[in-house]
Amino acid sequence: MIVTRPLAQAQDFAAQLQALSRPCQLFPLIEIHYLENQTEISDKVTNLSSYGLVVFVSPNAIDAFFSHITQWPLQVPIGVVGEGSRLALARYGLHSDNATIISPSNKLKTDSEALAAEIDFAALADKQVLIVRGTTGREFLADAFRSRGIHVTQLAAYRRSAPEFSISVKRRLEQLLQSENDWVITSSEALRTLIFWCEQLTFDDAVAKIQHQHIIVPHVRIAETAQALGFHSITLTASGDEQLLVALQS
Repeated sequence: MIVTRPLAQAQDFAAQLQALSRPCQLFPLIEIHYLENQTEISDKVTNLSSYGLVVFVSPNAIDAFFSHITQWPLQVPIGVVGEGSRLALARYGLHSDNATIISPSNKLKTDSEALAAEIDFAALADKQVLIVRGTTGREFLADAFRSRGIHVTQLAAYRRSAPEFSISVKRRLEQLLQSENDWVITSSEALRTLIFWCEQLTFDDAVAKIQHQHIIVPHVRIAETAQALGFHSITLTASGDEQLLVALQS
């Protein structure tokens, strides 16, 4: 089992796999970098109570933001996309019993569109919305609020990048391609990095080899990206580590 998440997120999942006697290797395809200048995040935290809704696009956004928070104003609802973000909130003491957390009800469809379907836009007509995200990302949610006349602010709390394709990483990828593996892929960006890296390898069939590896993805959009990139063996699971583990045991 090859786990391709950012290193900090991969270690807990790897421990759960090992507890199930599923040996795994960590091969990060994405790195998370928190921003050097934290002033804007601090400013938004200071005025947190003024927002009618705060949306976090990922667990990384939650971790970056909550490093500045001592206590969440419980009157402010929270929007999250996936089960991983709910678990991240739980680490900071927030759950459905003590906070209003809005998330997609369909565990098989956890994206911005599914979250938007759960939001009461009319209740936000005279309020401000904060979206905490990375430096890049989709504009769907922001556009959905703006199209309804709702004032929305987007806050970049971290940035994502591909790891350095060093000589050691290159050699390790070459070794991984020599055997059949199950790859846990949790973002389309990671898939594109994997294909790009294989294109840089010196042997001709590297791309074909990775396209024939089995990949496990927790979102239909990632599965669609995988199909477009030529992958042949794709398992789609529901969102969240628990659902990934269930799929791996079945």
